[in-house]
Formats: sequence, C-alpha cells, structure tokens
Amino acid sequence: MAEKNKKKIFDTSLFKRLLHYIKPYKTVFIISLVCVVGLAVFGALRPRILKDAIDVKIANKEYGGFMFYMGIMLVLLVLEVVSQLLFIYYASWLGQSVVKDIRVKLFKHILKFKMTYFDKSSVGVLITRAVTDMERIADIFGQGLFMIFSDMLKMLVVAVFMAFINLKLSLIVFATMPIIIVATKIFQKYMKRAFEDVRTEVSNLNSFVQERVTGMKILQLFTREATEYRKFKAINERHKKGWLKTVWYNSIFFPIAEFVSSLTMALVILVGGFTALNVGATTTLGDLISFTMFIPMLFRPLYQIANKFNTLQMGMVAADRVFRVLDTTSNINDHGTIEANHFNGKIEFDNVRFSYIKDEEVLKGVSFNVEAGETVAIVGATGAGKSTIINLLNRFYEIDSGHIRVDGTDIKDMTLSSLRNQIAVVLQDVFLFADTILNNITLNNEYITEEDVVSAAKAIGIHDFITSLPGGYHYNVKERGVMLSSGQRQLISFLRAYVTNPSILILDEATSSVDSYSEQLIQDATDTITKGRTSIVIAHRLATIQQADKIIVMDAGQIVEMGTHKSLLKKKEGYYKNLYEVQFLKAEAI
Repeated sequence: MAEKNKKKIFDTSLFKRLLHYIKPYKTVFIISLVCVVGLAVFGALRPRILKDAIDVKIANKEYGGFMFYMGIMLVLLVLEVVSQLLFIYYASWLGQSVVKDIRVKLFKHILKFKMTYFDKSSVGVLITRAVTDMERIADIFGQGLFMIFSDMLKMLVVAVFMAFINLKLSLIVFATMPIIIVATKIFQKYMKRAFEDVRTEVSNLNSFVQERVTGMKILQLFTREATEYRKFKAINERHKKGWLKTVWYNSIFFPIAEFVSSLTMALVILVGGFTALNVGATTTLGDLISFTMFIPMLFRPLYQIANKFNTLQMGMVAADRVFRVLDTTSNINDHGTIEANHFNGKIEFDNVRFSYIKDEEVLKGVSFNVEAGETVAIVGATGAGKSTIINLLNRFYEIDSGHIRVDGTDIKDMTLSSLRNQIAVVLQDVFLFADTILNNITLNNEYITEEDVVSAAKAIGIHDFITSLPGGYHYNVKERGVMLSSGQRQLISFLRAYVTNPSILILDEATSSVDSYSEQLIQDATDTITKGRTSIVIAHRLATIQQADKIIVMDAGQIVEMGTHKSLLKKKEGYYKNLYEVQFLKAEAI
C-alpha cells in the first residue's frame, strides 16, 4: 500500500482527511477563499482596463477621461494588494491552527502507546513527525492549496479575457500551453519521488543526531568520534543528494517553461504586430499591450503551480507519515470501569505467561502471592524476568495468558490511570527532565505542594542534601539530570515515589550503581517508604534484601525458589544459596 501511494501524484483520500481539520475554522477558510478570488479577478482586470485606456483614449489622443482609467487601475492594484495581504495572513493562520490541532492529537495519541511501540520505534523519527513534518503540513495551506487554487482561477479568468479581447492571438497562446502542461505533469511525478527520498533522509538524520548526542559520553569513552563522524557524513551526503535531485529537476523545468513563455510572447507580438499594421485590422495596439501583461499572468502561474504543487506534495507526504502514526493501534486496552482509589496491597500473579516477541516466552506460568504490607524481594540472573513482572503489574504490556490481581480484582478491570496512580516505581536508570528538582518530584501535579515535598524529604532524610544545592528545591538539574550524581538522582526518584503516597511501591535495583554514602541514605529512605505498604524489591545485591518478608528466586522466566532469607540459605545446593555464597565470596575478596 505504501508503494502504491508513492506512485500517486496526488492522494485525494489523504487530502480529504486533512481538510476535515479545517471544519472548526470555516470562517477563516471562507475569508481565505474570498481573498483568493479577489487576487485572481483584480489582477486580471488591470490589463483589460489598460487595453481600453490605450484604444479609446491614447489611440484617439483623447486626454479627457484618461486619468479615470488610471484611477480604476490604481484602485484595482490596491484591492489586489489588500487581498494578497489578507490571504497571506489568514491562510498562514489557518495552516498553523490546523497543525496545532493535529500536533496535539498526535502527542496525545503517542502518550497512550504501549512500551512495545517505543521499544521498536526511533525517537528521532517520532520527533520528525511531531515537529518537522508538521511544518510541511502548515505549508499546504500557506503556500500550497490556496495558491494553487488562486493561480488556476487567475489563469481561467485571464484565458476568458484573452479570448474575449482577441481570439486569434489567444489561439496562439493556447496552442503552446500543452507543452507546459505536459512538462508540468512529468515534473510533478519526479518531484514526488524526490521529496519522498528527502523526507526519509531527514528522519534518518534526526534519529542519528539524537542518538549520538544522547550517547556522547559512550562515543568519547570508546574514542568512536571519527567513526561516527564518517557515518554522519554518509547520511548527510545522501540527504544532500536527495535535495540536489529536486534542484536538478527544477533547473530543467523552469528554464524550459520560461523559454516557452518567451517564445509565445514573441509569436503574439510578431503575428499581432503584422496584423495591426494592416488597414482595417481588428487587432489593436491595446490588444498587444494587454497580451504582453496577460501572457505572464497565464504562463507564470501555470509553471509556478508545479513549484507550489511540490510544496503541496511535501505537505501531503508529511501528512501521510503523521497519519500513519495516528492510525497506529498500539494502545493498552483501557476498558476497566473500577476506580482504584486505594489498595490494601495484596498482589496475585496467577499462571502468568508473557512474551515480548511471539513464541519466545519471557514468563512461563509464573504464580505467586504478595500479602498486604509485605516486602517481597525478587532475585535472579539478568534476563530471568524480574523487571518484566514490574512492567506487567503496571500494564505497560499485555500478558499472553493468566491473571494479575490486586486485592482480588483483575487489573484489567481497573481504569489504567487509577491503577498506575496507586503504584510507584523507583527504577535503576532514573530519568530527570531539564527542570527544577521540585518539578521533577511533583511532575507538575497541582495537588502536590512544595510544603508536601519538603515534609516528605525530611521524612526520608534527604532534605539536607537538597537544600545544600544552589537554589535548593528550585535547582535546575538540566537535561536527564546531568548536574547530579547517580546517587543524587536516585534519591530524587525515591522522593518522587514517596510524595505520591502509593499503595504499592516497587524498587527496581535502586542501589545497584551508587556510592556508599548515597546507598546508606537510600537504605534509610527505603526503610521509611516501605513501612506499612506493600513493596516489591528487585535487587542483584542480596545483602540489601535479607530482611524481606519473602524472597522469590527466578531463573529463565520461572520461579525456582521462594522463602525467607534464612530458609533459602538452608537449602542444600539451592539456587539462592549459590547466588549468595558467590556474592559473599566476591565481597570477601574485595
């Protein structure tokens, strides 16, 4: 289907869908159309009035009334200028308003995607869709759609006036027009393909730059600057070639169109001039002068339509890409009707099976219970399925089979927002926005005040750390929190989780990459925020979970052991015992 659309010069179904977004702005749309009509009519009337001024007044040397004709031409010129001014403003306003609506709808749609979509999609491509492609859609209205309609209307009015004034000269002009029309159609066809290539390379550039800037530390650590520079040059070269292809087509088409226009003008003057010299000729000097104004009005819009059609096509290509994202159905089914205002905290996994990739199970019939208020630890090797359990409890992914219940209710029966509002997660890789500490904690939740944040920080023992920073709670941590250490970022994430007062708390390897001082602060914070609420702790370092009420040991997507720290250590050749002894021996060696 995508290949079929590429071969189309113009996708009418896509265009109709785009016009649907104009409905809220009908008045502005009508004003723009009126201005378009004004541009066509006022522009075409000026040569017609000039013809009468020459034939009626100048040819007969009648000075009386000559200024009247000049006055009319001045009025028409002013009206044309006013129409153009209003058109440019309202058409651009309409384009930006439509784009605003589509962009808001797109972002809202993206916010509801499953994590699977983001796992497989390029961030750079999504940024291109939400930013660059949107500007191309705006150009459809400001420079494409209305301008094409204006030019076509002007051509029609000019052609009628020309035929009415002098049919013989008009036929000469009309005879050369098929050359421009055929050239324009060929031009449009090749430009459509060229712009597809350009948009693809723009997306590739955005993706490449976004990933490399984000991972700049890795590039510099492993001295990959030269390699990545060569890769960037290659992508940029493809982008340049895509644009040069459009320049090449333009450099061929427009000189040909200008040559045909000039040749037509010469033929009209030649034939019309000889005809006007004959006694009793029907061709007048006014005819010749008006035709020298009419021909550019007829031909220039004709081949400029091709250029404007390019703008329209670029916008259509961009719209097609944006609508493809909007048409993507990758949302978690949010059909639950139960509002989870508070959980006691009992969690039940009942024979849960799940796979990120079809037929490659990550969880293979996992069943366990967490009683309300318990702290349960989940341990196991990398890839055992520990983090997957967190993702499924929050419904970032849909399970293949089985049931997940909280307080006896299947989580699918709850509204998605109310379920996630009752669960707080502290991840190993903490993401902070380029904003203040306060806003990173509250995430701009109007129901959480600064006083609430300060009180929570004091409760878990990190108030002094925050106030020691310049600006305290209003310290800007910059993009991804680069102004803080990993331990400090982790403390912020603990406070972010605690201040929401969750019913269920999940700690995903929260102390795996922090210094000893931060670890002690985090351990104290953990003791505070887990008290009195159900908590699930995922950890590689077994020393941090010895006091857990229950430890679940996983391997290859299955639960292999379950019990307390002491009971699991008593199992001869036990999986947990082996993990603990290996870590203990490593610690002794260090």
